[in-house]
Amino acid sequence: MNSELIEKSKKYLWLPFTQMKDYDENPLIIENGEGIKVKDVYGKEYYDGFSSVWLNVHGHRKQELDDAIKRQLEKIAHSTLLGMTNVPATELAEKLINISPKNLTRVFYSDSGAEAVEIALKMAFQYWKNVGKPEKQKFISMKNGYHGDTIGAVSIGSIDLFHHVYGPLMFESFKAPVPYVYRSESQDPCICRDECLQELEQLLKEHHHTIAALSIESIVQGASGIIVMPEGFLSGVRELCTKYEVLLIVDEVATGFGRTGKMFACEHENVQPDLMAAGKGITGGYLPIAVTFATERIYEAFYDDYSNMKTFFHGHSYTGNQLGCAVALENLRLFEVEEVVEKVAEKSENLKKLLNTLYELPHVGDVRQLGFMCGIELVQSKKMRQPFPSDKRIGYKVSLKMRELGMLTRPLGDVIVLMPPLVSTVEDLKEMIEIIKQAIMEVTNGVLQ
Repeated sequence: MNSELIEKSKKYLWLPFTQMKDYDENPLIIENGEGIKVKDVYGKEYYDGFSSVWLNVHGHRKQELDDAIKRQLEKIAHSTLLGMTNVPATELAEKLINISPKNLTRVFYSDSGAEAVEIALKMAFQYWKNVGKPEKQKFISMKNGYHGDTIGAVSIGSIDLFHHVYGPLMFESFKAPVPYVYRSESQDPCICRDECLQELEQLLKEHHHTIAALSIESIVQGASGIIVMPEGFLSGVRELCTKYEVLLIVDEVATGFGRTGKMFACEHENVQPDLMAAGKGITGGYLPIAVTFATERIYEAFYDDYSNMKTFFHGHSYTGNQLGCAVALENLRLFEVEEVVEKVAEKSENLKKLLNTLYELPHVGDVRQLGFMCGIELVQSKKMRQPFPSDKRIGYKVSLKMRELGMLTRPLGDVIVLMPPLVSTVEDLKEMIEIIKQAIMEVTNGVLQ
């Protein structure tokens, strides 16, 4: 029966971000989960080392979250938010505003992080039109940035591997540098930060009159390899956007809801965005809900008589879905009663010590971490910081070895990602690090430095 299921998956499915030839050679079907582990159809158990793509918070089959969905099912599964609202969507909006940066006062619902970013782009574009500055219609995005896979989100993305094939579909945006300290000449965080901010200011000086907004991932660039920005960079970007009258869109899709040891990563530098996208952990990893936060100033630019055509004409069929909002409310209640964010901040110190032991390995060049977002960059030569040839696919092979050893993750090139569920214990983290260490050693054993 299980072999038949594997064959069906090969015959009928087309998986996201997956070369299906790779899947056919190494198929995997997950059947159930408990806590921070999942099991495949053959009963083999794995640590969920990437939180099912960066979103699980309390583990799988969390009773309180299961019950919240069941209670909502006894009332209604879904009704539209077009021209009306529902109970959990309304209550969740209030809760979200109470835990978000203080200048954000409005919540717009969608179904995924990419859509939340797309909405922010459209809001920023139309905001300037509504206030009488239609010439401000371009965007600044950050090199190595990733914001999702809808066309607007791709247009402000800058990862060639993902985006270059869609070039003819994309609108042009200005690209500004982000400090990548490990790959910089000086490897000095302050120098790297200041040089990037100077380059950004020059760009703003020349083009601010045509720029609607700047979009940036919040302190950690996820999909480009868990690149952690030096302290002061995000706040420096905020200052420049204010100075040159450009809206700041902060992407907290991956970093939000406790992942970095704060509820939102921008809190590390007390940054107040004009627009903020969030998702992933909002429902504890249960259902697809995302949100775009906006300031009251932006909201008011759309508030007018219908005849003046300032309405924000955007929406999704499942916007504000009751099941998703109900489980999100319970998720946020658990954040409070179980002190999830505080415990992540505390356990992050233990995790840092564990991660540092990976430097003992000859092919671990850099280890980057903020909270429970971790990236281990593998290199052919540690001394020269020389990458492995891409065709060796070292990161992919390490992830397959980790699977064999009982842990799931997806690499970003030759960067091994560790993003465990936020409830992972220190003992769990030790075991996951040991699996990573063993997998790296076995795959890179005998590779010349």
